[in-house]
Amino acid sequence: MMPIATIILFSAIAKIWYSLPLIVVVSLCYGATRHEQLREIVIYSIKTAIWVLGFMAAIFLIVMLTGYWI
Repeated sequence: MMPIATIILFSAIAKIWYSLPLIVVVSLCYGATRHEQLREIVIYSIKTAIWVLGFMAAIFLIVMLTGYWI
C-alpha cells in the first residue's frame, strides 16, 4: 500500500512542471537587475535557479516528512 503523500505527489506531478518556466523567468529577471553584461546575467541566473530549486526541494522534503508523522 502506497503512503498518502506518495499518491498526492503522483497526482500533482503535472502541476510541478509549471514551476520550471516561473523559475527561469524569476532567475533571469533577478540576474538582469544585478548585472548588465549578458554573460554575467546568465551565470547569475543559473546560480539563482539552482538556489531556488534547492530551496523548493528542501521545503518539499520538510512537508513530505511532516506528512509521514501526522
